[in-house]
Amino acid sequence: MGLLLITATGICSMMGASINVIPFMIQKNIPGIGPYVVPAFLFAAIPAVFAAFAYAILSSAMPRAGGSYLYASRGLSPYLGFIASFSQWFGLSIVIGVISYIIVPFIRDVFFNLEFYNISNFLEVGSIRLIISLLFIWLFVYVNIIGGKLYRNTLIPMLIIMFSLGGIVIISGLLFDQNDFIDSVYRTESRVIEPILEKSFDWKIFLTASTLMFSSFIGFDAIAQTGNEAKNPTKNIPRAILLAIFIVSLYYILFTISVYNIVPWNFIADESLTKDVTAPGLLSYVLPPFWGILIIIGAAIALINDLPAMILSVSRLMFAWSKDNIFPEKISEIHPKFNTPHRAIIYVGIVASIGAFGSHFAGDFFLGIDIMVTAMMINFLLMCITLISIKRVNPILYNNITIIKNRTIQVLIGFTGSIIIFIFLVIHTFKDLSSNVDGWYFHSTYIYLIVMTAASLYFAIRWNRVKTKNINTYRELPLE
Repeated sequence: MGLLLITATGICSMMGASINVIPFMIQKNIPGIGPYVVPAFLFAAIPAVFAAFAYAILSSAMPRAGGSYLYASRGLSPYLGFIASFSQWFGLSIVIGVISYIIVPFIRDVFFNLEFYNISNFLEVGSIRLIISLLFIWLFVYVNIIGGKLYRNTLIPMLIIMFSLGGIVIISGLLFDQNDFIDSVYRTESRVIEPILEKSFDWKIFLTASTLMFSSFIGFDAIAQTGNEAKNPTKNIPRAILLAIFIVSLYYILFTISVYNIVPWNFIADESLTKDVTAPGLLSYVLPPFWGILIIIGAAIALINDLPAMILSVSRLMFAWSKDNIFPEKISEIHPKFNTPHRAIIYVGIVASIGAFGSHFAGDFFLGIDIMVTAMMINFLLMCITLISIKRVNPILYNNITIIKNRTIQVLIGFTGSIIIFIFLVIHTFKDLSSNVDGWYFHSTYIYLIVMTAASLYFAIRWNRVKTKNINTYRELPLE
């Protein structure tokens, strides 16, 4: 995998629901955020940037499959390495299922706009939506098992299409304004919209929204999982991480500004209370039908493109655990023909399918998003702490760092990132535990704690076996 494909893996893991759904459905999930979505997006990028630098620095010293697990297990402690990576694995595996479930309404809207109403209504059926989402998961499980050219030829073309069609949204923000939208809604639905020009700013709401927006920047860590498969990994992996976070952040901001420049925020807030609101659905009021359909197709491709990159990412974590004997050795078995960790990929497909079932029965995909946010905040926090501790814990690997070698800057990145991410984690946890839900199992924090407790018990059992065998692999890199 060259720099282009590695960067594409990170970008495709980040974009999808993160830009087409979350910036608009947040009006329902965080009532009162109003016109402050774009500033919340910018603020959410701050901890992600610090985490990205921590990942980039650590990846230059440890260019192997396993990413967060490898970095924290060698630079912090084996247990915390497992916790950091299991958080990532669990959160992203669930979200693969969530994204596959979100894809179907976009496909439904394509058929609706093409006036294939029977197909559109068919896709509204809950069981059909679930079946299609499962088919998407297992299609890309297959793509990942085959790997190589099939993975590249799937990812790169969809990436180009995704940016090209998404660019229509950004350009639309220059061609239309809120007056155009208000006039169009009145002509088509006889609805009168009175835009609210001023809205009081509330720090509590703003910070809560920012923690949820943080989920939009999760995914660049997938790049760190390509270590064994990357060309010139000590240079290309750090470069790809920083390129991905920059490109996606710029795209996110331009995209969101364009939509909110056209659509009054109070209209989005009202609509979000009764249905899933998406960027394509909102802009369909002002764009000609053909362009509206293209945007919906672009959004669907962006969501679909999340799946192969995310499956690659989390399967490599299982591969790394198996290599260190934390998971059974069979999981790291390489397919004799395709040279991919096929067993690990299949296990990811199973957990992702559980995520799809969860979205279906919960009736709200934000539960899965909340679990992912909690999991990845823990992961990013531990990566920043590892950057602080690695010189003391593992000086040999520390000396392998090839970018930002100045220790003062490293410590500044680690401490600042740790503080900011910890504050975000506290706010997100408080928001989750104080929310009114039908049952305790709809609190993402409780689900996360139960899963991580089980994972900790499992690690303790396996760790005793590792020590019994006198296997000491936590001071050096695994073999390529």
